[in-house]
Amino acid sequence: MRGRDRVRFRGGPRSLGRVVRAAGQETTFPREKPLTLRGHSVAWVPPLVLLVGIVVIDLTTGVFGIVAWTVLVPGIAAALSGLRTTAVFAVLSLVVYILVTSVWWHWNETEVAGFVLVLVGGLLATVACAVRLRGVRRMLHMRDIADTTGRVVLRPLPPGWGGLEHSAVYLSADVEARVGGDFYDIQPGPHGTRVLLGDVQGKGLGAVEAAAALLGTFREAAYHDQGLGEVAGRLEKRMLRHRAHTAALGRADGDRFATALLLGFPVGDAGAVEVVVFGHDPPLVLRPGAVRTPVVVGGLPLGYAALGSGLPPVCRVELAPDETLLLVTDGVTEARDPAGEFYPYVDELTRAVESDPHLQGPDRLVAFVLDGVLRHTEGRLTDDTTIFAVRRRRR
Repeated sequence: MRGRDRVRFRGGPRSLGRVVRAAGQETTFPREKPLTLRGHSVAWVPPLVLLVGIVVIDLTTGVFGIVAWTVLVPGIAAALSGLRTTAVFAVLSLVVYILVTSVWWHWNETEVAGFVLVLVGGLLATVACAVRLRGVRRMLHMRDIADTTGRVVLRPLPPGWGGLEHSAVYLSADVEARVGGDFYDIQPGPHGTRVLLGDVQGKGLGAVEAAAALLGTFREAAYHDQGLGEVAGRLEKRMLRHRAHTAALGRADGDRFATALLLGFPVGDAGAVEVVVFGHDPPLVLRPGAVRTPVVVGGLPLGYAALGSGLPPVCRVELAPDETLLLVTDGVTEARDPAGEFYPYVDELTRAVESDPHLQGPDRLVAFVLDGVLRHTEGRLTDDTTIFAVRRRRR
């Protein structure tokens, strides 16, 4: 996953049917090829085998005539092949029917009814194939639109962006969703590099809209504002403005909030990182042989600062050059197995780094947590899951 910002995989268990982004490789959706062998389509084989089998049985047994079953051949082709292949099998089935009935005195038995059945079946199969392919093209177009939306919300992050080594994986709890309420980004600027990871309350398009609003504000504020506290204040105001807008529209998500972690890597201070916690679990710090949770003072989620004592403070956390920060959303911290037991990812990480001193690398660390979550939940995720690891780039 090194040097890439997202990758998607589908298929397999239920979990693998979800969206996965792991650090700018884009998955494209090629034209539908349900059956392939070494890169070549073999979708024409099943209808051809069926057609040959019908002819052989009809000509060799002589017990009963099944030549009219050739009407099934273009239907099978319509489900597996393209429009041209389906049309070819429709014509071929009709020709085979005429030849077989001429050779093996079935014509008096089947008469014109069988001929009309095969003819109409071939025409309907061809029309059905055209409708299916039109639906496939529409689906691929909608996926392209969803992918574009995903790139706007979770943009690709170049390798070493902002002087940081990073790796991230995002899994949507919705099988068909391309993006959800989890969000993350890295923004370098004249005052240092800032990192944001968060989770918008709720699901659906409303959560995606809120995540996009917060990311847009973060990308501007993280670049222009000098202090990390100012960036935190801008995010809080943006959440309030977004809620006011949705409430004015009469939507039911007017009280939406977001938990978030805001990190700052100051210029000229390579031994520390600044942390602001908005109702989120603090990051883990991993170094060879040990895992620690830094002591930070958190606050309420974004949008609720007025209910407490204001914005959470900016905490300074010592960070050695070989230490990595691990940030996760509640898809990891609240992941449960079928028996209802939470995933003990901190304990597993502790044991793993003690036995493998190289595990704290962002790529291997994200892959380890991802594998643990999928294994513990048996692929049944109930919430969007983001795993994000980052550390200063080694020179």
